[in-house]
Amino acid sequence: MQHWARACIVLSTALFLLCGQSCRFSKASDMPIKVVTFGTSLTARGGWQQPLEDALRSCMKQSVSVESVARSGATSDWALTNVQEVVARRPDIVVIEFYANDAALNRFMSIAHSRRNMAEVLGQLRRQLPNTRIIIMAMNPFIGLRGFLRPFIDHYIDAHHKLAEDFGAEFHDNRPAWARLSSDELSAAIPDGAHPKPQMASAIIVPGLVERITAGRCRN
Repeated sequence: MQHWARACIVLSTALFLLCGQSCRFSKASDMPIKVVTFGTSLTARGGWQQPLEDALRSCMKQSVSVESVARSGATSDWALTNVQEVVARRPDIVVIEFYANDAALNRFMSIAHSRRNMAEVLGQLRRQLPNTRIIIMAMNPFIGLRGFLRPFIDHYIDAHHKLAEDFGAEFHDNRPAWARLSSDELSAAIPDGAHPKPQMASAIIVPGLVERITAGRCRN
């Protein structure tokens, strides 16, 4: 029965994605587009939501709101108990990141546990918000002690990436943009080894995310 339910979710998601970008932005121009960012301190303290809202509004010539359901220190356990708050906001787009704290050794969360949590989160979103666009993000690198505490973080990212594919969601990877910085630039941008300065987070995250959301509509 579980296999049949998963097949139904994947099939309905595939049909939604086949309609393309025109379906995703078919709302009347006077109707606001709501984006909900769902995540950890990288979202709660990130400072990139308002710049994202401004950039999307400027690009799309349409009302856009970007809201957050996020908490510092949150893991995918927290995501699972708070996903209904996201559902209640009825977003058009959900941007998700929950791997970073799951991957911390002091959290004692296995990749399998993280995967189960996120599969349930994505399943609830798909069932209750079938027309909502879901984007799972990989964020910034962790350096110094924060990186030492997350030796297997790439495996957690890979697991969440695979779930995005399984559920017909999108995966947006910010790591290549961060990789273009030198070591000195990276240290200055992420002084505590985990949380980028809001200005740098916005400079790295917003352009790529706007391009993904708008399918390159605002590319110069």
